[in-house]
Amino acid sequence: MEYEKILKKSLLFSGLNEENLAEVAAIATKRNYAKGEVLFTEGEPAEGFFLIASGTVKLSKISSDGKEKVLHFAYASETFAEAAFFGDGRYPAEGRALEKVEALYFPRAAFMGLIERNPRFSLNLIVTLSLSVRRFARQIEELTFAEVPSRLAGYLIELAAKKSTSFQGKTYLDLEIKKGELASHLSTVSETLSRALKKLKDEGAIDVKGSRVVIQNMERLKEIASK
Repeated sequence: MEYEKILKKSLLFSGLNEENLAEVAAIATKRNYAKGEVLFTEGEPAEGFFLIASGTVKLSKISSDGKEKVLHFAYASETFAEAAFFGDGRYPAEGRALEKVEALYFPRAAFMGLIERNPRFSLNLIVTLSLSVRRFARQIEELTFAEVPSRLAGYLIELAAKKSTSFQGKTYLDLEIKKGELASHLSTVSETLSRALKKLKDEGAIDVKGSRVVIQNMERLKEIASK
């Protein structure tokens, strides 16, 4: 039952009845990772995919000269590494725990068996992969046309929807990632990111207190993100 509660929160398994959820739970195994621990490396055989129960995972690529490009941060209730089903059967990036992570792992062969028996699994997988493609297309568009403050505002809005607390009309976010990692994700450098944070603060959209960001005016933040 514990696994099924986690599964119900995921888009991939939404709409499944109790019997189907039990089938998925039966093939899942729980995996725990310490902060900084690697879940898989780029190029490693992709023998399964993951669903985060708690924590945050960073997906990134390392260039030949050792520079890191952060592709995505995966949060609780998100699935990732579905690339196990397609392409050359290898993980296209590294997955690393940014904090203590609890995840469910689904072996490729066992999940393919579920897909063969129930088309609902195929439809849900198509939906989640389509959303991933849309997310990366939006990311490319932002990197091509949007200025850093707009990219940062968009990231904070997305993070607020996934991992935040609210109190007295304000939204509180804890940036649990390093400034350099966030800068890499936004395709900029730490100095430019600092200036972007200051600009959002001067605009009255946010306040910054250490690693905590307080969204003072969500509508203003959305206006900046849309520029």
